[in-house]
Amino acid sequence: DVEGLKIENDIKLDVNADGTVISNESKRKMLATLENVDPAKLAEAKTLKDSMNLAVQYNLAKTMDTSDLNEDEDIAVNINETVVMISISDKMLFNSGSYRISSKANSILQKLADVINSEESIDVMVEGHTDNKLMKNNAAVKDNWDLSVKRSTSVVRELQEKYNINPDRLIAAGRGEHNALVPNDSPANKSINRRTRIIILPKLDQFYDLLSPNSIPK
Repeated sequence: DVEGLKIENDIKLDVNADGTVISNESKRKMLATLENVDPAKLAEAKTLKDSMNLAVQYNLAKTMDTSDLNEDEDIAVNINETVVMISISDKMLFNSGSYRISSKANSILQKLADVINSEESIDVMVEGHTDNKLMKNNAAVKDNWDLSVKRSTSVVRELQEKYNINPDRLIAAGRGEHNALVPNDSPANKSINRRTRIIILPKLDQFYDLLSPNSIPK
């Protein structure tokens, strides 16, 4: 029947030169989204994957309200292709040299939880960073690697236990003093490098219901 033919056509796949696989229905959703994208940016999209990235970036910016987060000088929000990166100064979350969440972190963590919960098809990586000041070796924290990881896991636990974020969506990581934003050659620069970065990663296969041959109903 007509409805059956429509469903069959919707799940047919296009396999593109760059290896991207997309169903007809997903492509229709993507094209509808791209009608709202800046034509100049759309003109730069050379492949289907480029177009998908533009569509996902548009939806991320639209569905995630990060305007409140941009109001504070200790918080920076950037969207790079399909990834949202929120960088938070350590003084907003922790006491100096500590990995325990401070009470002043409640407001920013609530805003983060609201952003994360605004779109189900995303994962969240919490990445801890330190400056190059050597940590005193003790039973709790051995070095900057240890401090950065403990800080990220503290934030992850807080998001899970206090703000009810599904732990399946959370990733904890630590970068220590490495991957610094600026040289650690002044107190001001060291302050910049002491940060927690929240990386919001869309699940592209869920975001546009992309299908692979293995997922097609038999």
